[in-house]
Amino acid sequence: MTERAHAEGHADKDAAEHADRHAGVWSGSWVAERLGVGLTGDEALTGLLGLALRRNPKRAHLLVSNVLGKHVPQSPGVVYGHGVALGRRVRDLLGAEEAARAVVLGYAETATGLGHSVADGLGPAPYLHSTRRPVAGVARAGGFEESHSHATSHLLLPEDPALLAGDGPLVLVDDEFSTGNTVLNTVRALHERYPRKRYVVVALVDMRSPADAGRLDDFAREIGARVDLVTTASGTVRLPPGVLEKGQELVARHEATATEPTGPAPAAPPAGSVERVRLRWPHHVPDGGRHGFTAAHRAGLEAALPAMAAQIAEALPAGARRVLVLGFEELMYAPLRLAHALEQTVGADVDVRYSTTTRSPVLAVDDPGYAIRTRLVFPAHDDPADGPGERYAYNVAGGGFDAVVAVVDSAADTPALHAPDGLPARLAAHVPHVLLAVVPSYVPRPPHDTERPSMLPEPLRGPDFSSYAPDEVGWLLQDLSDVTLEAPTEEREEAIQSGGAHYAESLPVEYQPSEQYQDLFHAALETSAARLARAVGAVTEIVLAERSPRPVLVSLARAGTPVGVLMRRWAQFRHGLDLPHYAVSIVRGRGIDANALRWLADHHDPADVVFVDGWTGKGAITRELAAALRAFEATDGITGFDPEIAVLADPGSCVRTYGTRDDFLIPSACLNSTVSGLISRTVLRADMVGPHDFHGAKFYRELAAADLSPDFLDAVSARFPDVTDTVDAQAKDLLSADRTPTWEGWAAVERISEEYGIHDVNLVKPGVGETTRVMLRRVPWKVLARTGVGADLDHVRLLAEQRGVPVEEVADLPYTCVGLIHPQYTRGATGADGKAVTL
Repeated sequence: MTERAHAEGHADKDAAEHADRHAGVWSGSWVAERLGVGLTGDEALTGLLGLALRRNPKRAHLLVSNVLGKHVPQSPGVVYGHGVALGRRVRDLLGAEEAARAVVLGYAETATGLGHSVADGLGPAPYLHSTRRPVAGVARAGGFEESHSHATSHLLLPEDPALLAGDGPLVLVDDEFSTGNTVLNTVRALHERYPRKRYVVVALVDMRSPADAGRLDDFAREIGARVDLVTTASGTVRLPPGVLEKGQELVARHEATATEPTGPAPAAPPAGSVERVRLRWPHHVPDGGRHGFTAAHRAGLEAALPAMAAQIAEALPAGARRVLVLGFEELMYAPLRLAHALEQTVGADVDVRYSTTTRSPVLAVDDPGYAIRTRLVFPAHDDPADGPGERYAYNVAGGGFDAVVAVVDSAADTPALHAPDGLPARLAAHVPHVLLAVVPSYVPRPPHDTERPSMLPEPLRGPDFSSYAPDEVGWLLQDLSDVTLEAPTEEREEAIQSGGAHYAESLPVEYQPSEQYQDLFHAALETSAARLARAVGAVTEIVLAERSPRPVLVSLARAGTPVGVLMRRWAQFRHGLDLPHYAVSIVRGRGIDANALRWLADHHDPADVVFVDGWTGKGAITRELAAALRAFEATDGITGFDPEIAVLADPGSCVRTYGTRDDFLIPSACLNSTVSGLISRTVLRADMVGPHDFHGAKFYRELAAADLSPDFLDAVSARFPDVTDTVDAQAKDLLSADRTPTWEGWAAVERISEEYGIHDVNLVKPGVGETTRVMLRRVPWKVLARTGVGADLDHVRLLAEQRGVPVEEVADLPYTCVGLIHPQYTRGATGADGKAVTL
């Protein structure tokens, strides 16, 4: 049984107006004239569809929808309205009782957003879409093939295995119903596992040939189920003999003469700016239907959309009048809803359009009678299962857009995305302003782990653990104060470099500063307190403006902890905010403490968490955190943690959130525990830290008489009133600046490693803070100092003199100084006095 439905007249009128944009020229006429391809059927067809040529050996032509929001930028209200209208017609067809039991299944990649919109129109129905992205740890509930596509395999990966197992109607949504093969393959595969009595097939257009038209009814009788068809319009495609070969020849001829913007990335740097806009995506709401989307998820998203749209609107450049929200392959629904909410927020003053990138290779021809006018090409950036390849954004270049808001999921927010030939750079070559919004990729939670304890301990606080006041910081650590973990520096270095031990398995003997060194610390603090206060204020203001109005500060112990305390104090001083602040352990090569992340997710929204560190060197911890959070999402299914670290100083240009990029002396780097609340660096050793424990650390109570932690905090905080106006100006400048990381620090470290014959970037520690750590904890080989640096290096020079380490002045050094750890170290590589020697 078949029912053909037509959407409301206003949607058809919008599509018709699109077709009339170029003086009545139909956007399929170019192909029709050259290949003899034509459309016959409902009058609405030419308003809904244009034609283009595929770069695909299986099919010559491509039906290009004007209302789907894939290849042709369209009003998000029009795109969403078509899907919702189809969903309402399905609801009327099924009746209230059956509609309440229905499940909606959309097809990747083109119909993921359409299917989700149909589910919204249908009512409370859960939604699932097929995917071409395998997800580790998620079992397949089925799969099928799409024979004519460039990427044929579809996976079904619902988080809830019972989602497809009910006996209510299954609603299958695709953008077009061309041959019926894909739908038949799907129903056949699912009916064998989850038989049911009723199916509804939904499409924008039914373009089956007369020969295919009866197959669906025959198939319904074969499986003993009812199959209904609901479409916006119907017709057929007229294909003359030899059209495939003629189409391939036409594609080859035009691609041989193609020029920008259809070709490779330009050699010149982008003309437009690229900035991030932070979205407060609701915690535990999936980014789409890849693993299922329920009525509860829908309610959470609806509540959050107005605030997210306001964030985007505020980030748009002044005077923007035409804006494109650009989704990403299967990620169609989230960008569509953001675009629709933005359209409602900005009103008639701004023309908001919506489309997405795609895997589909299509010829671009700049002609009003052709549906794909321009093509931007960029490499895949989400580590696809089928390997690297080209991806495309159609009809964006030359579209007259003042800004593009590119929306990707966090799995696709990779170095490849930000490469010189990546999507933002390609967009910026043609659009003045590019905003990048990242939606957290939803990863289903693994089956309940009965061995994992249901409750983790509460944070440790002073004065029982650390010399900080209890409200200043909570330590998500376990107390190992009674365990002997210290080892001589030389023994630790030999074990680390030989691979016999990890640096986090032991602790260095705490450096006890001489009176002369303590004098240097106090002098440096007096000199730099105002500068530190400005940096603290600036980075805190950026966090409050871009990350969250009530952030949860999570310091990376221990260098980040004093900075986190100061940021908390600034928020209290300037805005009257009482921000939560915790310290967690992160270990290079081992990742961040997963139990600490679980505790944070149980007590706070991960989207509010802002990780804090003191400074960047070459960016190793920045990379470590990003990789660890991706792994945590895969194992625990908890999303929303942002890997972007907020730091006081970013001399390595590794992050976007910082107070300054100057490489200067931060006095808290001069000392160890006696400026960090008397807490050791963190420890991760299997015989002491079990799988359900926080990482460990020691509280050196015995060093209380030498503790300078309060002095450091109070000296900087005392300068807050003096620097308020300066901070406001500095934060304003930073918020409007291009803060995209260049990773120039990493490049410099690689160069130094090779120039000095070290061949190991882990033994090169750039910046004042990292050099100081080398002098206090490792076996230093030499110090490179930028020529002419003065007081910022007084303490380093003193430590170098005490340890017999040469200081070599270097012109054009990108850092104030760089510490080199002794390469190929054994205790035999030191002199008789234990001091380092030159190889």
